[in-house]
Amino acid sequence: MTDLVASANVLRKRPTRRPVTTPTGFYRNHAKRALDIALVVLSLPAVLPLILVLAALVALNGGNPFYRQARVGRNGQVFRMWKLRSMVCDADRVLCTYLDDDPALRAEWNTKQKLIDDPRVTPLGRFLRKSSIDELPQLLNVLLGDMSLVGPRPMMVDQQPLYPGHDYYELRPGITGFWQISDRNETSFADRAFYDARYNKRLSLGTDLFILMSTVRVVLRGTGH
Repeated sequence: MTDLVASANVLRKRPTRRPVTTPTGFYRNHAKRALDIALVVLSLPAVLPLILVLAALVALNGGNPFYRQARVGRNGQVFRMWKLRSMVCDADRVLCTYLDDDPALRAEWNTKQKLIDDPRVTPLGRFLRKSSIDELPQLLNVLLGDMSLVGPRPMMVDQQPLYPGHDYYELRPGITGFWQISDRNETSFADRAFYDARYNKRLSLGTDLFILMSTVRVVLRGTGH
């Protein structure tokens, strides 16, 4: 009963989503999408063979090497986001078991909507996450127009009541962004709204190039999760 009351309180506090407007700007509304497509197409000859090799390695542990999950996109539209599987099979069910058995993990999940030392992650999955290589299949989402190379971290559908901002809904989610290059393991899920508002305000070619270059440094340091 206590959990039900707490959930109801969260829903009551959820801000009313304002109507999504289309901010003006040539780069935002035209050139950004063209840049996404051009960079993805140029990267495919190198990236596609890498994805196939890694998918074969993941498949050696059994199960589908790719993982699809419903995420919230621009204007609140739901899409399926692709990743290389870095966790054990049936990870969602396993998560419920871990959270029920460990109050500390439950508290961490409730605050950050992720686990820093997630017990579901496989040994190969830890490498994929550290290097952020597990995100590479999302280039397909970029080509389809669900995502952008740079934007907010894609939000899960059931996380919407926990999100305190509005800027997310005006943007395509990104493979990388201000939150992704930040000290993200030290931030709460709600803090993402700050990074999203910052990006929405500063969106430009210069900002996107800065984030992309910063992402390279993050990947080389191996601080992705």
